Amino acid sequence: MINRVFKDLLKRNTPRWFVLLIDVYIVFNTFILSYLIRFNFSFNFDTSKLFVQVPIVIVVSILSFLLIGSYKGIIRHTGVRDSINVFLASLLIFGMLIGTVSLNFKFNFIPEFTIPKSIIAIHFLLNVVVLIVIRFIYKELYILLFSGLKSDKRVLIFGAGEAGVLVHSVIKEDIASKTNIVGFIDDDKRKWKSKLDGLPVMGLASIDEDFILKKNIDEIILAIENIKPSRLLEIVDEISKYPVNVKIVPALKSWIDGDLQLKQIKPVKIEDLLGRSPIDIKNPVMEQEFLNKVVLITGAAGSIGSEIARQVTNFNSKKIILIDQAESDLYNLQQFFINKQIDNIECVVADIQNKERMSVLFKKYAPNLVFHAAAYKHVPFMEENPYEAVRTNVMGSKNIANLSVENNVEKFVMVSTDKAVNPTNIMGATKRIAEQYITCLDATSTTKFITTRFGNVLGSSGSVIPLFKQQIKNGGPVTVTHKDITRYFMTIPEACQLVLEAGCMGQGGEIFVFDMGKSIKIFDLALNMIRLSGLKYPYDIDIKITGLRPGEKIYEELLATSENTKETHHKKIMIANVTSLDAKVVKSEIEALCLLNNVDDMEPTILEMKKIVPEFISNNSKYEALDA
Repeated sequence: MINRVFKDLLKRNTPRWFVLLIDVYIVFNTFILSYLIRFNFSFNFDTSKLFVQVPIVIVVSILSFLLIGSYKGIIRHTGVRDSINVFLASLLIFGMLIGTVSLNFKFNFIPEFTIPKSIIAIHFLLNVVVLIVIRFIYKELYILLFSGLKSDKRVLIFGAGEAGVLVHSVIKEDIASKTNIVGFIDDDKRKWKSKLDGLPVMGLASIDEDFILKKNIDEIILAIENIKPSRLLEIVDEISKYPVNVKIVPALKSWIDGDLQLKQIKPVKIEDLLGRSPIDIKNPVMEQEFLNKVVLITGAAGSIGSEIARQVTNFNSKKIILIDQAESDLYNLQQFFINKQIDNIECVVADIQNKERMSVLFKKYAPNLVFHAAAYKHVPFMEENPYEAVRTNVMGSKNIANLSVENNVEKFVMVSTDKAVNPTNIMGATKRIAEQYITCLDATSTTKFITTRFGNVLGSSGSVIPLFKQQIKNGGPVTVTHKDITRYFMTIPEACQLVLEAGCMGQGGEIFVFDMGKSIKIFDLALNMIRLSGLKYPYDIDIKITGLRPGEKIYEELLATSENTKETHHKKIMIANVTSLDAKVVKSEIEALCLLNNVDDMEPTILEMKKIVPEFISNNSKYEALDA
């Protein structure tokens, strides 16, 4: 009965006044103990003076604790910050007592208040040690008393560095988590066979299925900061083979108020493994670039366009015009900005193919900067619908580019794709033609035309990750077109950050190429997603090879074979040295293409595209015959 009552008391947060009372009581006792230590535990001193000195010490201690606020911390969660506060409060007591004794010695206000400075020094040391130790004893007692309530959930922490130690501390303190930490795993060989907080540190090679089953491991938490995505992929690929849940600690910038909380440690998602360096939107050059400017974004409701819009709102633009023909998606984006109370946004439902409508909008808003993200992007779908691919990706881009020249737009930044390099499909070829058109315009206009080129982005509509998730949810199989197919991946925020930065540094005519990192094998991506879902391949979910789709490549390229790059001041942005174009000829050919484009007979259109882009060789497509 008493034990249960004691536990109930411990479960509650100790009232602050009670903590203050105990701290003052400890200071009182350490003051008496200081005298005893100073006089070798004898009473060879005038004890009557204590009746004067003790009340002053108590008043000083109360003032110090109130000023520092060391009594406000939750005792059972005592950590480094609480220890620092206790140290500062003890230091303040020491300083106030030294000051009071010195003043009293000079002016002799209270004859009995003559404390030897050695006793004040001993008192300070005792306060620091006892106040901190008492807090940690209470904390450990709390954990010990409630450890019996824990379940048999057993955890390994991957990472024996600062992040791993912090995760261990967070789990240990959270009794409700019902978790028992078994040990640490680390890549650093120097830490192997050592102990951290009494727990063994092992290498990944020591962990196999027998070990997992023998130790009854339920979960492995990845707690590693500043790890390369390629290494993270290797680690997850290894441990996801075992019958355990795999969780990950979020990046430091995601911690709530700078502190890690247990609820933030969540199951690993494939985006965590492919995610890249965090972006930093604070850029003085970009802030100046957008200051008091009217920014127009086409394709604003799409994955890239909407993120460009979100990032541009971080700058003091005069107005941001968002254009898209997708009514529902644009409406949702509008509501997002309304909820964020951003009032310099205007959303317009319009089609870039309609030149007259676009002309009215350009004259109405007079944009300074144009970000052209509107495009059809699905390779197999555009192989079936080349008429619309040319209408939007070529004619629509041509409309926006021409209107930018006519309306004296300062900069036109086009979002292109790696599929424009040595294109094997209609979509890639139309994007390459659009690139060529704006490059030709740059030579003859005051508007600076800039192209940005990158690969796949994580989580965009139609990308493989949402597709694989749905297929796993439906019980499989997961469909991969070729076992060796690879793709480059980049997060949407990072891609858009680089688009904005390239737009700022561009002086016109450049094709900026982004560092996409290492290409990812799609089969391995599917395998990891199955394992991270807690399922086994091929027993629970199978992977089905369906064959390359029309126009699809096995490997993507970022630069054509006739191109190379030169570096910029930004390590992730390069400039492609492209083959020079005869602007007059290319513009004439593109005009002819737009006139040829006919929904009833696509052959002349495709032939004209192959003429404009000689490197356009169809792959796995009905248009391969035209290459002959």
